[in-house]
Amino acid sequence: MAASQVQLVDVRKRFGAQQVIDGASLVVSPGELVVFVGPSGCGKSTLLRMIAGLERVDGGRILIGERDVTHVHPAERGIAMVFQSYALYPHMNVADNMGFGLRMRGMAKAQIAERVGKAADILQLQSLLARKPRELSGGQRQRVAIGRAIVREPEVFLFDEPLSNLDAALRGQMRIELARLHASLGATMIYVTHDQVEAMTLASKIVVLNAGRIEQVGAPLDVYARPVNRFVAGFIGAPSMNFIDVPADRVAREGSAYVLRLDQRVLRLTRAEAPGDSAVALCLGIRPEDLMLAGSDGEAVLDGELSLVERLGGETILHLRAGAAGPVLARLPGDSALRIGDRVSLSVRPDRCHLFDAQGRAIGVPQ
Repeated sequence: MAASQVQLVDVRKRFGAQQVIDGASLVVSPGELVVFVGPSGCGKSTLLRMIAGLERVDGGRILIGERDVTHVHPAERGIAMVFQSYALYPHMNVADNMGFGLRMRGMAKAQIAERVGKAADILQLQSLLARKPRELSGGQRQRVAIGRAIVREPEVFLFDEPLSNLDAALRGQMRIELARLHASLGATMIYVTHDQVEAMTLASKIVVLNAGRIEQVGAPLDVYARPVNRFVAGFIGAPSMNFIDVPADRVAREGSAYVLRLDQRVLRLTRAEAPGDSAVALCLGIRPEDLMLAGSDGEAVLDGELSLVERLGGETILHLRAGAAGPVLARLPGDSALRIGDRVSLSVRPDRCHLFDAQGRAIGVPQ
């Protein structure tokens, strides 16, 4: 099964007066599993459908391998798409559902049977080939839909939120199966989801979209650790990053360091390549998992009263009313004896903090 590169060059799409994809450029290398992630309405499914040829391109080019497929019919692009709905024929058994597309292309029965058998081995569907869709669970139906794509031996697999109809336990199981499938096939895959857990666990590269624009592209942990702006920082990570607005009169500059006054606490953050000489209003970003109880290895930054304690077994989520800093979330490992109404102090390592300017752009990197 050949794995091809996919390249988007300044791709644009309009619906009436609304620009839904605004100059998207991207390279998906052969064999990569790239995940488009973003909130509802950001354009991720539209962009996938443009790659598939199901939506007209209003500007730019789409290349698969060496071919410009911008205006090529979907059936001739060398792609296979798996949708959110399984779209299985209820009167056909699993084997016939998987091989139907090949039969429509006039392929010989023996060759169809061989391809269906190989896909069934990969997806552990051998014992289900004679069953009808109504006799299958949701996870099994989705595997059949994926098998229908595999038998086509495409250059590129496209997945449009394929797990959203499954319950939480099945989604977790199918994520593992999809990761194994990608590893075994070595195929180029583009996967759309609004679920950042799927994005972080499946992707070799994440593409974060917002309002039709690509905000950031990178390896999952790079995007998590070094978001380029406040949108990406807030979208990637659960619970979401805490954002604390710091007015200009509480910001001082000392060389390459920013000194922030948070109520009675002072936090000094040194940034490489930090622009500008004067103090300006900033936004401080701290991930809940980077906060710890004061007295741990870190610099105390926040004091407040607990408004809620979520005990989740392996971790505890603290909801803190932190004065002018507003509500803050902290994720602690394991259980905790803390209760609603307790006053606590939280600390953070300065190298785990993020800074954003008034336009939401990340400022420098920690030194």
